[in-house]
Amino acid sequence: MHTVAETSEFVRDADAERMPAATRTALKDMLAANPEAGDLIVGSGGIRKVRVAGRGKGKSGGYRVLAAYVGPDAPVYLLAVLSKADRETFSPAEVQQLARLTLSIKAHWQKRGR
Repeated sequence: MHTVAETSEFVRDADAERMPAATRTALKDMLAANPEAGDLIVGSGGIRKVRVAGRGKGKSGGYRVLAAYVGPDAPVYLLAVLSKADRETFSPAEVQQLARLTLSIKAHWQKRGR
C-alpha cells in the first residue's frame, strides 16, 4: 500500500466541487492499492486521469482527478479535481502547469533516493 498525499490545489478543488469525504477516502484507498490507476496523459510528465463515481451518477457523471505517481518510494500525489457536471476535462494549460509541479516532485524524490 502506498501513501496518498493531497496537494493544496486538490484540497481547494475538492472543497469547491463539494466532493464528499467518503468519495475522497475511497479514491485514496483505491490509489493506495493501485498507484498506476487511471489513464496516463501523454506529455504530462506522468500525470494520470482517474475517473471517480459521483453520488448516484456513476463514473461518467462523477469527478475527474489528476494524480501523479513518481516512483515506488514516493506517495501518490492528488493534484486537481473537477466535477464532470461542470466541465468535461482539464485544459491543456492546466495539465502543463501540473506537469511542471510533477517534475519538481520527481526531482525531490530523486534527490532523496541518492
